[in-house]
Amino acid sequence: MSSRIEQIIDEIEEYIESCKFQPLSSTKIVVNKEELDEYIAELRRRTPEEIKRYQKIISNKEAILADAQAKADQIIAQAQIQTNELVSEHQIMQQAYAQANEVVMIATKQAQEILDTATNEANNIRMSAMAYTDDKLKGLEDVLINTIDTSKARYDNLLNSLQGYLDMVVANRMELFPAEPEPVVEPKKNKEPETVEAIDLSVVNIEAGNQE
Repeated sequence: MSSRIEQIIDEIEEYIESCKFQPLSSTKIVVNKEELDEYIAELRRRTPEEIKRYQKIISNKEAILADAQAKADQIIAQAQIQTNELVSEHQIMQQAYAQANEVVMIATKQAQEILDTATNEANNIRMSAMAYTDDKLKGLEDVLINTIDTSKARYDNLLNSLQGYLDMVVANRMELFPAEPEPVVEPKKNKEPETVEAIDLSVVNIEAGNQE
């Protein structure tokens, strides 16, 4: 089942085929601007919902990272609380600091892992969304290229037909006024060379044009 975008492309192609050519032109057509604008506006409104959804996910990348940062801050805060509790207890201060530093290091490592995982997930979602969008746009590009190539082929066939008609007309005119063969003049012997008068070619060309 074809998508609505493909149906709109077909309707645009049918509309272009139904348009009349401009006077004395075989390539330029007369279109109704308002009707064509309606097709284009509907084409824009029919952007697939999947593309919009993935675009929204891409725009929420910062929100994903902010949430991960909040979780990391929360872990560090809990670790700091545990550190304060250890220090406040009646234990050897050195041992308390050692345990507190260990807790902070573990919490920092966990927070960094959460940030790295969130960043990777956000990048993967972004790449998937871009690939999906590019695939849809590639399909639309192929439809438009095919439409343009089909229209060009039809115009080329029309020009070839007109050229054939022109060749036929020229051939028929030549048949109306076929070229007459020139008479063969035998050379004369033992006579003085005749004086050849200059011929005005412009007069000959004018007379020939009048005969046509």
